[in-house]
Amino acid sequence: MTEPEHSTAPKAPSLLRSGSLVSAFTMLSRILGLVRDMVFARVIGAGAGADAFFVAFKIPNFMRRLFAEGAFAQAFVPVLSEYRQKGSQEAVKALVDRVAGCLGSVLVSVTLLAVVGAPVLTALFAPGFWLQDPDKYALTVDMVRVTFPYLLLISLTGFAGAILNSYDRFAIPAFTPVLLNLSLILAALMATRWVETPAYALAWGVTVAGIVQLLFQLPFLKRIHLLPAPRIDWKDPGVKRILWLMAPALFGVSVSQINLLLDTVLASFLPTGSVSWLYYSDRLVELPLGVFGVALATVITPSLSRQHAAEDPASFSRTLDWAMRSVLVLALPASLALVILAEPILLTLFQYGETTVQDMGMAALSLRAYALGLLAFMLIKVLAPGYFARQDMKTPVRIGIYAMVANMGLNLLFVVPLYVWFNIGHVGLALATAVSAYLNAFLLYRGLRRRGIYQGEPGWGRRLLRLGVANLVMVLVLLGVLFLWSGWYDWHWWQRGWRLVVVCAAGLAAYAVSLRLVGIRFSEFRPHR
Repeated sequence: MTEPEHSTAPKAPSLLRSGSLVSAFTMLSRILGLVRDMVFARVIGAGAGADAFFVAFKIPNFMRRLFAEGAFAQAFVPVLSEYRQKGSQEAVKALVDRVAGCLGSVLVSVTLLAVVGAPVLTALFAPGFWLQDPDKYALTVDMVRVTFPYLLLISLTGFAGAILNSYDRFAIPAFTPVLLNLSLILAALMATRWVETPAYALAWGVTVAGIVQLLFQLPFLKRIHLLPAPRIDWKDPGVKRILWLMAPALFGVSVSQINLLLDTVLASFLPTGSVSWLYYSDRLVELPLGVFGVALATVITPSLSRQHAAEDPASFSRTLDWAMRSVLVLALPASLALVILAEPILLTLFQYGETTVQDMGMAALSLRAYALGLLAFMLIKVLAPGYFARQDMKTPVRIGIYAMVANMGLNLLFVVPLYVWFNIGHVGLALATAVSAYLNAFLLYRGLRRRGIYQGEPGWGRRLLRLGVANLVMVLVLLGVLFLWSGWYDWHWWQRGWRLVVVCAAGLAAYAVSLRLVGIRFSEFRPHR
């Protein structure tokens, strides 16, 4: 029988357990992602083939944010949650069927258009390749044609994941990215032996991974009786509402994609390796962001949507407060650790095979710049759902426009002098991204406060002071250990590996003990009932 699905937000222990489970699976995925990138570094390094593959992989990943976890999910999840809260199971199933048909038809059309128009798409994303390096441009065009169907597959996977998340089945969507990383690791280790250009094997691995991820989620949709039977019906009221909500959200997500597009465009004019340096450094920032920031957003978005539908503003505010407290206790130490340990981490993970010491030195500079914005990146992840859950898409769009304009101006302000004077223009791209993220986070926070949607729980000032002390102790410990060990460039991988483990463990232990000593308890980060 179909289980009743009309309860309000999950209780606090359920929310905490869900967040922990999502974090665990996301951590597994991110660890495998690091293994994947280590294999990439060994197999393709940071040369022309690597630049071409990373651009070809980035293009469908950019666009998936429109159709998967971006504009579509922001519009779909609140509507689905409302149907679940107020409607019948039959109404929910009908909505899912029609959304599947409409979304699928759009994705098929976009994919076919992109495969045919790959030369134009590549020239748009990487004009520097087109103008300066015809061989790299041609290689990228070929790989775009191979990787772009991933957009169709991963967007449908995201659609399935949004349904499962709305029904509190968080573990399955959180585990699914593991399959992407496993597929790419296997492609890099096995298929590269049989192709002349190793990057081609990775491109095919991307598409295979999309198929595997989609097929993995379908049985779980069937268990909750929501396996879609696609129907194209653009006149359906639910579909119309989603489209209405998507319009501003689509523009808002497009704003961030314009920023990313501009970053890629500028990077394509910078020296060979710039795209790869940014990729490797961005991947390390994505580890804590994905494990904690995305996990928190995944867990709180359906809960916030149900709390809003149930007209429970107090619980809504407390959920946001819990998420922000959790971000601060996790993001601050992660950001500082990445700034301090940038070179040891990069050297230990990636400086093998085709990757040179110079590549890692350049990547370390952009990693430090990205790491400075980690707190803002994570805050955006938990503040934006405060608007989306209320079906307010316009405010984040307006704020996104401000951030986009700031990012564009900062790109030019930072990239040009850093490139001309120091030949490190890629660092300017990372730094501009970090600074504009703080503007975005601040404006989101201010909007929630001004409207009375979010009211901070008591004790924030005291908590910030205590967190500052704990982070200072951690920084001193990390700097002290690094002062004793300064030969990272000369050591073998195993010598780097065990020392990095010791350094990270020492910093983590110092932070955990300091939190305890200054009076911060784990119970403070339990969500309220």
